[in-house]
Amino acid sequence: MSTITEQSAVTATPSKASAKAELTDQVSRAIIDEEAARRIAKTEKLRLARLEHEAKQAAEELPPAKKPRQTKTTPPKRAKSSA
Repeated sequence: MSTITEQSAVTATPSKASAKAELTDQVSRAIIDEEAARRIAKTEKLRLARLEHEAKQAAEELPPAKKPRQTKTTPPKRAKSSA
């Protein structure tokens, strides 16, 4: 017969099912954290690329100076003669 020591009474050994559940929980949290870190890094990389692209386009796309619109000049109307 086994004797109960003070330490064995304080620390309960987890059951096989709870140990497996704890392991699954740890692994799944690690995977989720890794995916989140990758997603954040990708988002930051894409944001920097977009800002760089927008800055480059803004520098290149200076609108051409528009020429003032010319209006047609009509000759002055002559007075009708009564002849």
